[in-house]
This record gives sequence, C-alpha cells and structure tokens, in this order.
Amino acid sequence: MTFRQGAASAFLFFALPLCASAAERPNVVLCMADDQGLGDMGYTGHPRLQTPTFDAMSRAGLRFDRFYAAAPVCSPTRGSVMTGRHPNRFGCFSWGRTLRPQEVTVAEALRAVGYRTGHFGKWHLGSVVAPSPVSPGRSGFEEWLSAPNFYDNDPILSRNGTAVPLEGESSMIAAEAALDFMKGAVAEAEPFLAVVWFGSPHRPHEAVDRDREPYRDLPEELQHFYGEITGMDRAVGRLREGLDELGVRDDTLLWYCSDNGALPDVGSASGLRGRKGSLYEGGLRVPALIEWPAEITAPRGTDVVATTSDIYPTLVDLLGIEVPGQPHPDGVSLREVIEGVADERDAPVGFWQFDAGGIRTPSREWMPLMLEAQAEGREQELPPSHVLMDAGSLTRKFGEDHLTGHAAWLDGDWKLHRITEEEGETRLELYHLAADPLEETDLATHDPDRVESMTAALDAWMRSVLDSLNGADY
Repeated sequence: MTFRQGAASAFLFFALPLCASAAERPNVVLCMADDQGLGDMGYTGHPRLQTPTFDAMSRAGLRFDRFYAAAPVCSPTRGSVMTGRHPNRFGCFSWGRTLRPQEVTVAEALRAVGYRTGHFGKWHLGSVVAPSPVSPGRSGFEEWLSAPNFYDNDPILSRNGTAVPLEGESSMIAAEAALDFMKGAVAEAEPFLAVVWFGSPHRPHEAVDRDREPYRDLPEELQHFYGEITGMDRAVGRLREGLDELGVRDDTLLWYCSDNGALPDVGSASGLRGRKGSLYEGGLRVPALIEWPAEITAPRGTDVVATTSDIYPTLVDLLGIEVPGQPHPDGVSLREVIEGVADERDAPVGFWQFDAGGIRTPSREWMPLMLEAQAEGREQELPPSHVLMDAGSLTRKFGEDHLTGHAAWLDGDWKLHRITEEEGETRLELYHLAADPLEETDLATHDPDRVESMTAALDAWMRSVLDSLNGADY
C-alpha cells in the first residue's frame, strides 16, 4: 500500500475495542529536550541542577533507567518518534535532515481516529513554511507553533505557516501554546496529541534571570546551561499544572525524554563513555519519564531497554490502532512495561551512524527572513531549501558500499559495535553492559561465537534499512 504524507484521512485505520469510545482514549503529551544528557537531572544525581518537576515525576510515574535515543543527534531521533522507525530508513541521517513525505507519522495515525494534533517548539524535520511537504502541517499536525531548529528566548516562530514574533522564555512559550491547544480540544470533548519539543538546553545557552539565580556562584556558561534546564523543568511543571486545571491529568499520558546524550564540556553523561554524536552509551542514553495517573498507579523504575522508536508503536498499541501496510517498524510496543507485566525487551535494537553530514538549518537567520518576506507579500521568494529542503526524493540508490560508518547492535546486556575505519577496514567491539556499563573492556576476542551471531544480526538489519532507504517500503 502506498502512503502519502499529509493524507492520513485517506488511510484505512481501524480502532480496536481497547479504546473504542472517546472516554477510553487517553490524551497524549510528548515532551522532548534538546541535548539533555542522562546526568543532567537532579533525580539522576546531579550535584547542582535544580529540577523539582522532573524529580517529582521520577517519584510519581514510570522512570526508565535504560532509555535510548534512536540516534546520537537531534533530527534523526525526532524522526524516530514520528515514525517508530530508524531514521536511516527514510534518509534522516543527521541533524537538519528531514522526514520523507511518504512516511506515516504518529500525528497522522492519531488524527485519523479522532485526535486533535498539535506541535509546539523545535521541529527540525523539515521546513516550517506551510507549502513544504515536510512542514508540521503536512506531517499530521492540525495546529503548530514551530521553529525549523532550536530556538531561544523572544523567538520568531511559525504559527501554522505564519511567522509571529513572541516574547518570553523559550520553553514556557511552547508550554503555554500547547496548553491553549489542549483547552480547545477539551472544550470540544476531543482527545489530543500535543508534541512539545523544547529548544533547550541547546547551545547557545540563554537562561532568563530567575532560572540563572540558583547558579550565580558558577561560571557564566554553566549559569545559562543549568538555568535553561531549570527553565525547561518549570515549563513541564506548568504543563502538569495546566492538565490539572483542565481536569484531564489523570487521563493524560505525559512522556518526557531527550533527543541525544550529553553535550561535551557542560553536560553530564553520568560517567558513561561518549557524548552527543557518539554511539557509545553516553551519546545515546537519555532521561525518560512517563506519567499517566489513571494507569500508572504504583511509581517505579524499570531497567527494560527502551528507545524513542518505541513511542509510536506503544501509542498505536495502547489506542488499538491498526495501520494497514505500516512501513517496517524498528520500535516495539512498551504497553506491557507500562502495565507492569513485562521486565525485559523482546527484540534487539540497532543503531547506525551513516556516513552523511548534517545540514545547516539556522532558525535565527531564517525566521526573520520569513517574517520580512511575509510583511512584504513575497513569501514565495524564500530560499527553496527553506520550503522544500529536498524532501521525499527517491532518485538516489544506496548499495552495499554504504554499509559503512559506525553501527551498534544492543541485545539485552550485550552491545556490539561495528566501526568502519578510515582505511575501509571494519573493527568490532563487544561489551557486556551489566558488568561494564562504561564500555571499557572489549570482549570481542574472548567471545567469538557471540560476535559472529550478533554481527550477522546487525548486518541483516543494516541491509533491511538500506532496502527501506531505497524505497522498498513504499
């Protein structure tokens, strides 16, 4: 079956008995930080950061202690949330790359069964100009207030394709816009999906004074970095408070995570190897929390391996949605983990850093241009990359010579790295994460049988990804 972006209403979706009535369908709020490492939380042991909202959530809901971003940089991970697929399957190799119009998004799936859908904050999966085939509006969102990349305080954002200058702290702007959207949905007795993607704590760090105050004794860069995280914590607290005010908090699934591991220099990976941009644990492991008071009544932590690619399949499973012809998923449903009846993952996880660079997408430059062009009535003169960003092209074919880069295969506590050296040779590393979470002791030469079996599984997965990349799923 062929899927077309922005045409969810034409798909055949079936709501199963699980959530057949509106009263049984939970609201969904998906929040994501931009560059927050595993250790950049009070509840994970940071000695200075003040994150009272996140700390409270860690004690009130479901805390994931082994949660992974699908990629070690932002755009690909965001694409995994939207699709439930590894981002290389649709060419979102690195930062600034986009969705494909052919992909089916979680917003399209939920919208097709009666959910109101909204996106607020950082998009970074395409343009925020309405005609773009990979704008939020063409990706399943009815309402959106979005930036093409990270954004800071007093930003210019795109409201449904119209540039609007705003005043305020960046995270709180996204939270308040999301709450306005939720109020409208609640007033119409419609369930909602609100995707709230903050621009913090991405560089450059620009915390407002009230959020810098607890860190005045620290160097200025840390004041702003920590302050942005505290500001984001305050914004999530506002979301929780607003859900209470609307009377829907019990029936709302609130899922929070980050898009990649810790920033170099200022961020904390909780001592793990690697940082943002790396497939070692410190580049992939991120904080993750779920609150859903009506269903998660016993606060707990879990060591089950979970990823951002699991968000889409979890939601369609919880809501009983079938998507006929669903393109090849990489994520699995975490429904039984949420219900407390599963304590392990039933499928390995593949990671792959493709040999492809990022694409510059500067919100601070583009959004004033969009505002100016709009004021002068020449929106169509915006740079083509700002509108289309070369999305959806399937003209290029990728062969076996692209089975390179750095890939990893995570199977329970075992993690295999497959690294292509500059000379073209492949290096294999094997770690047992339960005994060696820092990935310091390479066991590849000590367990050749396991290396062989895991290498074969990883190779088969990478070839499957190439098939998808070349259009086999469409």
